Amino acid sequence: MATKIEGATNRAALRTKTQKLKHALVKEKLAFVMEAHNGLSAKIVEEAGFEGIWASGLSMSAALGVRDNNEASWTQILEQLEFMADATSILILVDGDTGYGNFNNVRRLVKKLCQRGIAGVCIEDKLFPKTNSFIGEGQPLADVEEFSGRIKAGKDSQDDSDFQIVARVEALISGHGMTEALRRAEAYHAAGADGILIHSKKAEADEILDFGREWAGRAPLVIVPTMYYKTPTDVFRETGVSLVIWANHNLRAALSAMRETSRRIMEEQALTSVESEVASVKEVFDIVGQGELAAAEARYLKPKSGEYKCIVLAASRGSALGILTERLPKCMLDIRGKPLLHRLVTTLNEGGLRDICVVRGYQKEAINLANIRAIDNDAYAKSGEATSLACATDQLDGATIISYGDILFRPYILENLLATTGDITTVIDARWRGAGHWEAGRQVDLASCSRTFTGEYLDEEPILLTALHTRDGDSEDNNDGEFSGEFIGLIKLSTKGAAAVKRELAAMKSEGVLDMADLPNLLNRLIATGESVEVLYVTGHWLDVDDAFDLAKARNVV
Repeated sequence: MATKIEGATNRAALRTKTQKLKHALVKEKLAFVMEAHNGLSAKIVEEAGFEGIWASGLSMSAALGVRDNNEASWTQILEQLEFMADATSILILVDGDTGYGNFNNVRRLVKKLCQRGIAGVCIEDKLFPKTNSFIGEGQPLADVEEFSGRIKAGKDSQDDSDFQIVARVEALISGHGMTEALRRAEAYHAAGADGILIHSKKAEADEILDFGREWAGRAPLVIVPTMYYKTPTDVFRETGVSLVIWANHNLRAALSAMRETSRRIMEEQALTSVESEVASVKEVFDIVGQGELAAAEARYLKPKSGEYKCIVLAASRGSALGILTERLPKCMLDIRGKPLLHRLVTTLNEGGLRDICVVRGYQKEAINLANIRAIDNDAYAKSGEATSLACATDQLDGATIISYGDILFRPYILENLLATTGDITTVIDARWRGAGHWEAGRQVDLASCSRTFTGEYLDEEPILLTALHTRDGDSEDNNDGEFSGEFIGLIKLSTKGAAAVKRELAAMKSEGVLDMADLPNLLNRLIATGESVEVLYVTGHWLDVDDAFDLAKARNVV
């Protein structure tokens, strides 16, 4: 009987992709793998949360524009697999057709798959070149002994002891009946197959379920319910199936979508009606990892003259989020599949900022993004934002952007901020009364400015910040007309401005007032010393994450 492993198995111990496939085949819980046919579709499968990828021969061939009759050479398939393996961290089970020949071809195939980190291969007991199982009737099958030799050769040739070979039994497809299917499956299991894939093209799953009951768990059982798709998945669980392959639906979905989009563009000779229905170019950049290249450029290329540095203040826990921040600082909470800080850093990268320093504190080990440099404020529990900034004073040696670590904002805000010419410029939301922050009973940093927001395009006279006031959101004096907006936690400094901030932080430290000071305190002191602090007005298009309501809103709008 095939050994089943309970779900409590430590997944962290499954270090390699081959171990992950081996575990998927023998664990108690039913596993699912999803079809992919190139690097992009493989990334989509991983993004969706599947345990693994089915590298479909039909789909890879069709994506290359050829038939599923071994018209794509095995080296061309291998090239696609290399891109898929490089693009993902989950297991890949390859549709290896017949093994591309006899035992000798299987030996070489297995070695090449092991070299590329592929978890396993499924080979079918038909003749080379193969014909897709859904084409025609009564396709000839390989001799049982000859096919068993292919399996043995593959197992003897694998360089990774955990590499899995699944034997696909085509007896039911070819009309040879249940007895022959069971005979072949037992022979292949004896030859060393790690799992048996039983295939059927009937619209009902009866013969698959009958096989499963007769097989009785002698080895892991794999199925491909493409034709009998109406069968409830729980039925497969009850029958002892180990792995379900969703075999070709990404390719078929892409085919439908591309046909419809092309048809509409051809008919309308315009993009207007389809643009909102297709993925944005930014989504394409995101899924292929454009942000990682920006981070690598920051690490390995010499910064350009005049390029801005960035300091992100992310030392606080975010105690208002309660249990959500017991193990993670709020800057690392999930926002639609990515940490908040990751999304902030991506926006900064896209704005041209490559040299990004994050000041950590609470649960600092959790802040481990690849495209940042970390500086620690180990006194975060008894200090404020000014202390965190002081920890990064070595970074204040040129033009600098300072940002809170719990905010998200539209890219144009950063673009407009970088275009300002003042030595110290703050971003103030003029639409603060409609933002929902001050009504919510929380603290907000309200700005008094030399002039309120007018929105006049030709009004180029600098607007100065005269003071920042920290107020409770529901305080009565928030309605008296004194305030022009809310400070969003974003500052731009020129080289001169950075020097002024550095001097003021040193003065605060010498006076013993640094520890509990925040950025509004720092800005007010700079104003008191005669520094001009300019204002860039925005009208919304940003979020800060202070509590669970903010977190829910951020997850909805991203």
